[in-house]
Amino acid sequence: MVIAAADHVPSAEVFFGLQRVEKRFGALNVLRGVDLAVGQGEVVVVIGPSGSGKSTLLRCVCLLEPIEKGEIWVEGVLIAVGTEEKGGHEADRAAIRRMRREIGMVFQSFNLFPHLTVLQNITLAPRRVLQLPRSEAEEQAMELLERVGLADKAGEHPSRLSGGQQQRAAIARALAMQPKIMLFDEVTSALDPELVGEVLRVMRQLAEGGMTMLVVTHEMRFARDVADRIVFMDHGVVVEQGLPSAMFTNPIEVRTRAFLRQLLEGQ
Repeated sequence: MVIAAADHVPSAEVFFGLQRVEKRFGALNVLRGVDLAVGQGEVVVVIGPSGSGKSTLLRCVCLLEPIEKGEIWVEGVLIAVGTEEKGGHEADRAAIRRMRREIGMVFQSFNLFPHLTVLQNITLAPRRVLQLPRSEAEEQAMELLERVGLADKAGEHPSRLSGGQQQRAAIARALAMQPKIMLFDEVTSALDPELVGEVLRVMRQLAEGGMTMLVVTHEMRFARDVADRIVFMDHGVVVEQGLPSAMFTNPIEVRTRAFLRQLLEGQ
């Protein structure tokens, strides 16, 4: 999939795309000219060593972090432009607000409100942001809880749930905003091994349902079985990307081969 030149809207095939994106934290250059395009319904898994810029990439896509250079497009709409860009496009503020609602993100930490029940956690944003009536928000929430296997936990507070259950509740909360894109940032890394599978099953179901997904993970079996494409990042750049079959059996770049060898040996 080819990203259009930076002075043109990306092609209709690109659901969302990053063009020459740079991000710094002080003197640390975390993203160094990242180009990435994701098609509608595509599941892209991003892998790479710690500190390679994977999580920062997701935070830039969901507009939690501003970018210094480059552009981010969603459905042909420019939603972010580098703060150092001169004479370039201006991102539409109304479009940014709209797109924030359409990008769901699930973090490593569950970030559920401890004083609210699971049902209240899930209905809070739809009621306040989407202005859904309570009855409609709760009906939708119960459907989502059924979908992630937590219908019987609707009245519980997060402290009464296991880590895997809390993460599934966090996924349901993100889905309650009816996003077009789901971003997952190492969502199983804080879980005990026996709880990882229940979260990955929900993510597999989303992928099978056609959800557009950008996933940062070290779960190589999930990446191999579910991803449409694997992206390997290191030192803030996309080093290599391709089909899982090619990336896992015959990666081209030396850095990719070394990373996968070390990771797979560890598993």
